[in-house]
Amino acid sequence: MHVTEKLIKPLTEVRYLNADNVDRYRSIMRIFYENYEKLKYWMYQEEVYAEMIQDPYFAEYRIEQCQQDLTALTEWKNLVTIQDTRHASSIDEFKKKKFRYQMSEYSVEIERLVLRLENLFIEGASLEPTLLERIRRGIEKLPDMASQNSDEVYTWWNDLNNDFIRLNQNYQDYIRDLNSVKAEEMMRTREFLVFKDKLVEYLRSFIKGLQRNVGVIEESLRLLDEEVLEQVLEKVNQYELSIPRMDVEVSIELIENKTRGRYQSIRNWFVAENGQENEAGKLFDATNEIIRRITRYATQLSEKNAFGANRREEYRKVAEMFLKCENLAEAQKMSAVVFGLERTYHLKGDASRETESMNKSVYEEMAEEYILKPRVRTYREKSRRSSIADASREKETIRNQMMRQMKEDRKKIELLEKNGRIDFSTLPVIEPRVREILLKWLSDALEDAGYSARTDDGREYRLDMEHANEKCVVRCEDGNFTMPGLSIVFQE
Repeated sequence: MHVTEKLIKPLTEVRYLNADNVDRYRSIMRIFYENYEKLKYWMYQEEVYAEMIQDPYFAEYRIEQCQQDLTALTEWKNLVTIQDTRHASSIDEFKKKKFRYQMSEYSVEIERLVLRLENLFIEGASLEPTLLERIRRGIEKLPDMASQNSDEVYTWWNDLNNDFIRLNQNYQDYIRDLNSVKAEEMMRTREFLVFKDKLVEYLRSFIKGLQRNVGVIEESLRLLDEEVLEQVLEKVNQYELSIPRMDVEVSIELIENKTRGRYQSIRNWFVAENGQENEAGKLFDATNEIIRRITRYATQLSEKNAFGANRREEYRKVAEMFLKCENLAEAQKMSAVVFGLERTYHLKGDASRETESMNKSVYEEMAEEYILKPRVRTYREKSRRSSIADASREKETIRNQMMRQMKEDRKKIELLEKNGRIDFSTLPVIEPRVREILLKWLSDALEDAGYSARTDDGREYRLDMEHANEKCVVRCEDGNFTMPGLSIVFQE
């Protein structure tokens, strides 16, 4: 965070939202805003008063109160005044200072925010895959913008940023609503089962759009020529600098920082760099987690409903079956089938049967013998004492094999080393064993902040990250794989 003068100064423009007589102040500001949208920027005191008394709520509102309210709003910088001297026919009329009032820029934005808050639960947020497609088409046009005039470039840039801002706001608000306490409580009700499938289908449709467009956008941004990008951003900066503004001084540095920051935000949203996950990946994980949570709650509700189902018809059917039994023995057999045997013991084991025939009874097979152990915590099996065997010869043999293997590996890697470095982009076909050693060295160095490490035989090395953004193909005996264009440089 960078502390500026604008950040720490108080906003007197929002005082009318909580001051005394807030009903009068907010009503006056809403009148100004509604006229502002109709392109009527200036209003007289009489016009404001006439609109106020039209509502029965302000039936007893007086013109003196209107004058006091307009003066207070002017002091709080919500209204800007100018004296109207066009119709003054005498000095007394000039001294009365008949003013015209206009909303300030801050007040316009504050009223827009208030209107949005009033309609927050009506408008709501959404996940729109079409915004991703529009952003994809906009980014694909970026290389062509270098040859267009400034007007078309600026229009394209505004459309791209508006779509990106809308996408950001919509997905953040929608995911926030699904993660709220109110949503959690609703997912636990039976009414949630009615539209559960529709909600899951909506989220999966957005995920499909995310998967379909993010990869294309990321590839387009990675392959973008830096010179073309600079030309396009320069046209945007020049056009925005040429826009005439009243009472506002805009420097080229401020415009360049804003334009560069907006492009970097778009790039960070779609492109994963420096081992950091992009925002699109985080949104993908968050959406999948919500789908899993919805499915889990729906399963719990279904099991709860099934557990509490009315089983009266099932009991009636079982009673009819018992009534059809001719004697007590047959009823006992029926009881064994319906309710099972009482106090049965189940022994589980990996026994080998003489035959796999399903028609042969267990009584016809040979009995198995099982040793049962006491189920107490203090029980311990008796251990047999034995002497320690001498394994020095086997250890020496294994050690010699390992030393021979290390020497062979060292010779193979020395053949790949050129002028104290191993460049992965120029490697010949290598063995899997050599590949494992080189990748282990890469892993050890990447875990260090300075990209340096030490081999098993004590050689220090570091990674050359100059061409890390480029790709190279490493050929192996068991297949090929693509990796960044890194190099291992030994510190001799």
